[in-house]
Amino acid sequence: MAEINVFAPLSSLQWVDRERLRANDYNPNKVSEDNLQLLTQSILTNGWTLPIVVRPDYTIIDGFHRWTVSGREPLKTKLGGKVPVVIVAHTDESDDIYGTITHNRARGTHLLEPMKAIVKRLIDEGKTVPEISKQLGMKPEEIFRLSDFSRDDFLQMMTEGATYSKATIFKNI
Repeated sequence: MAEINVFAPLSSLQWVDRERLRANDYNPNKVSEDNLQLLTQSILTNGWTLPIVVRPDYTIIDGFHRWTVSGREPLKTKLGGKVPVVIVAHTDESDDIYGTITHNRARGTHLLEPMKAIVKRLIDEGKTVPEISKQLGMKPEEIFRLSDFSRDDFLQMMTEGATYSKATIFKNI
């Protein structure tokens, strides 16, 4: 593997029409629809923070899922059909494959105890379960499992501020 100038990719940062990009034919990484929605929410909340890594021919090395959601609304309109890319020019195609896999694997996994601490902190800061659910892409049940609340306390939190209509009682005559 040839030594790479670590500054080179960011010096090539540019916004290009997303239609110029194409997927590679070897990426083993699959993401659920829920996680694609979470990725969209992340971009809407934080802005676009990671460019898509491409070869000089605009084949995606890393960022296929960012590219995918950029073609869906509301991102497609917000981005004007553009995506940020950086170009990595490897001399050996195997380096492209290594890049794809290492980018995917380097992102890691979330550990249970730190996630419990994060959920507790957010709840202690007054964040609602629906807000945490939306921002972290978690179902309320996941938040409950990560919290130290009893089932009854959690259900009360879920229904706080909810309004209900009066029930009508019908009697069979």
